[in-house]
Amino acid sequence: MTEIFLRTLPFFAIIALGFWAGYVRFFTEQATAYLTKFVFFFALSAMLFRFAANLNFAEVFDARLIGGYLFGCAIVYCIATVVAFLRKLDMQTAAVEAQCAVIGNTGFLGLPMFVMLFGEASIGPMMMVLATDLIVFSSLIVILVHAGRDRRMSPAVFRTIGLGLLKNPMIVAISAGLLWSAFKVPIPTPMNDFLSILGGASTPGALFAIGASLAGKSAERVQVAGWLTFCKLVLHPAFVAIGVLLVFPLDPYTATVVVAGAALPVAGNVYMLAQHYGIAPHRVSAAILFSTALSILTVPLVIAWVGG
Repeated sequence: MTEIFLRTLPFFAIIALGFWAGYVRFFTEQATAYLTKFVFFFALSAMLFRFAANLNFAEVFDARLIGGYLFGCAIVYCIATVVAFLRKLDMQTAAVEAQCAVIGNTGFLGLPMFVMLFGEASIGPMMMVLATDLIVFSSLIVILVHAGRDRRMSPAVFRTIGLGLLKNPMIVAISAGLLWSAFKVPIPTPMNDFLSILGGASTPGALFAIGASLAGKSAERVQVAGWLTFCKLVLHPAFVAIGVLLVFPLDPYTATVVVAGAALPVAGNVYMLAQHYGIAPHRVSAAILFSTALSILTVPLVIAWVGG
């Protein structure tokens, strides 16, 4: 446990440095937004493409992994939704809270940290987790928000979902990389060096951007944020563990990576969605703040528990 904590500590130290820079206004909100754009569209995309281009899709795709992960996600999603309805919330707000309960910061925090912790063999499982989050749950929240507002489904909703997936640089980078791999085309040395250098900026850039963005998050709706943090850091990894260890059993290494991925704090893109639709952004903001701070302790605990 102590060793895992010490190995994860540098990642959270960079987040803390970013938080300090944002808090003292050395990094303004505008500067943070531009850094996030650089990481999201360039550095992280380069890293994902390079990783995917060196993977074999037939070896990476694991239906049992997806099934076990979705099993745990579905239970926690339902729990968060039922609790929201018991509190008399509407469908849109319930959907946003459920999104907080199951969507972790896989792209910005999980991938770079797990490569350091578990080695490059963790890339395949984490890409499956990331793709599942982006395709399944990013689509689901759009459907539920529009259904709750319009009381019906229209073809325009599915057009919105399709365009959203096509415009997401992480989906594009993973798909392009796997397509490159499928044709078994070796990456030329200059291109590989370019991707390595640009992708290398994703880890410190993403972690610093997470911290700087947290400095602007509010701590309103503390009780609700505490419940959502509990869902994300405790219930989500617990039920995903049941999914990948008992229901759809995976090998110990892959199961550890997937459960550790489920233990990650609430992702920043949930706040972007909440802000875009004008649905409960303050409670999402607080949930991201609380879950990220507490994950310094809970992520090493979960890794030690499931690894043991």
